[in-house]
Amino acid sequence: MKRLHGMELFAEVAKAHSFSRAAATLGMPTSTVSRQVAELERAVGLRLLSRNTRRVELTDAGRLYFERCRRIVAEAEIAHEELRDQLEIPSGPLRVQLPAAYALDALIPALVAFGGRYPDIRLQMSVIGPEFAEHPPEIGDVSIRLGELPDSSLVARRLGAVHASLYASPAYLATRGAPAGPADLARHDCIGLRAGSGQPAPWQLQCGREQRLVPVEHRYGANDACMARQLAVLGAGIAALGGDESGRVRSGELARVLPAWSLGPIEVHAVTETRLLPARTRRLIDFLADYLHGEAHCQEPEREVRRAA
Repeated sequence: MKRLHGMELFAEVAKAHSFSRAAATLGMPTSTVSRQVAELERAVGLRLLSRNTRRVELTDAGRLYFERCRRIVAEAEIAHEELRDQLEIPSGPLRVQLPAAYALDALIPALVAFGGRYPDIRLQMSVIGPEFAEHPPEIGDVSIRLGELPDSSLVARRLGAVHASLYASPAYLATRGAPAGPADLARHDCIGLRAGSGQPAPWQLQCGREQRLVPVEHRYGANDACMARQLAVLGAGIAALGGDESGRVRSGELARVLPAWSLGPIEVHAVTETRLLPARTRRLIDFLADYLHGEAHCQEPEREVRRAA
């Protein structure tokens, strides 16, 4: 493991708001991280972090120092990795946010395959629910987002798109009958994915080039795709699911509804705070673009999504 300097350790603690979490991310003893950050504070002559039993916060001086040093640290890491990139396999921790919706199931197999190709990269995944669509927490190294992006100062690259299909339990369909077309969904119990405290959106169904906006009755609303799936398995209604449900179909837990129709396409983006990315982050974004869209579509240019004035 390369030697880490006090500035790098301070930046990691500032991001994690914890010495122990930063130490776990870096694979170092907590005491070493604490000691080197304290030495940095003595060197600059100012208290940079306010410590208490529950959380570590930046002081005013610490916030100013963090804003200056995190870009220096990022650029130094990128320069270091670019020099060794031709000789070494990318390594280290990679923090990835995933959407708790249709793309989660679609992306997990890709991330497992990525981990198999790059065994020295430690993937640290977290799920972000729809309630964070407009005001997400700190994105880590890369955040995978669904649908239209809000205005922000972040950098986004389009990876591709996913579709969701409709499923229900065989017991539900035996009782209520299978819909013959999108219009029949109005008389069925549907399970909607809602954003935060809002109401579930209508379903935008697609069959080839034909599209239908279906204002279905959402008897059950969930803010998590796994919850929606479980409700469907238990016979609560029809759910739109984005993962591979073939195993549950074969086992008889679920049955496909309106197989000619799907929800989507729902665009998928990789969002980062900067264009200056370590090799491991760039490799993951390229890998997901290949996985979702094929090599012919991997060169989608990145764009900056600026906050509205």
